[in-house]
Amino acid sequence: MTVDFLVQYLVIGLALGSLYALIAIGYTMVYGIVRLINFAHGDIIMLSSYFVYFGYGLFKLPWWLAVIGAVIMTVIVGVFIEKVAYAPLRKSSRISVLISAVGVSFFLENLATVVFGGRPQRFHTPAVFEIVLKPGGITIPLLTFIIPVAMVLLLIGLLYLVNKTRFGMAMRACARDFETASLMSIDVNHVIAVTFGIGSFLAAFGGILWSLRYPQIHPYIGVLPGLKCFCAAVLGGIGNITGAVVGGLILGMVEIMLVAFIPGLSGYKDAFAFLILILILLFRPTGILGEKIASKV
Repeated sequence: MTVDFLVQYLVIGLALGSLYALIAIGYTMVYGIVRLINFAHGDIIMLSSYFVYFGYGLFKLPWWLAVIGAVIMTVIVGVFIEKVAYAPLRKSSRISVLISAVGVSFFLENLATVVFGGRPQRFHTPAVFEIVLKPGGITIPLLTFIIPVAMVLLLIGLLYLVNKTRFGMAMRACARDFETASLMSIDVNHVIAVTFGIGSFLAAFGGILWSLRYPQIHPYIGVLPGLKCFCAAVLGGIGNITGAVVGGLILGMVEIMLVAFIPGLSGYKDAFAFLILILILLFRPTGILGEKIASKV
């Protein structure tokens, strides 16, 4: 393998890892606040892609306006899910909330099948994202560069919100202790709802970028990415934003390097993601960056 092709695979791995990281952050934020694995997060990815698809194809909106509308709709759905499916169970056992999350996931998938149809649809890709760059003899789509940049910008904005604002302070307080936070006049329900909204916001962008990279959508498009991004969150240290990014980048790199160096095992790349999850749970359950949830959310 030449240096050019190695660089090409590294860039592709960085793009895929950035996608995983962007989606994994949503998992880790929700867990950091309410200790809930939101298994409906992958289906939020699916909904965002369909919102863009119908906004552009059915309502004839400009593509950029369809994206803005899809992000807003996805955030609304995420907050609505929290209010309907999770908030009433806040004082229940964790297993009850987990079952509710699985139920919401199945509901969204089947609802999408009924409303949108089960046949895969082609996601429209604007011409600018189809530009192919050829620096130094390698061939890389422009989108491959856009994805990491988008992830970094959104990550910077999120870290600023969490670490430098009053609302971020409220989020960190709720992550440490609900009761103490409420005694400090923090509206815990509002903080949790906004956290779900932020997680859905990131999932929306992740879903749209995913559909631009793999331009075919169907009601189950979010299942595998959702599970892989959960693996990434656990790998990095669930509840830790930086850990989610690290886990996502590692997982993306491992998948692409596996295809590059051992092409015979490329059909098992999804299995390797779950093998990594098993090994992490066995030997380091807190993930690479530990379990400092309250201070990192």
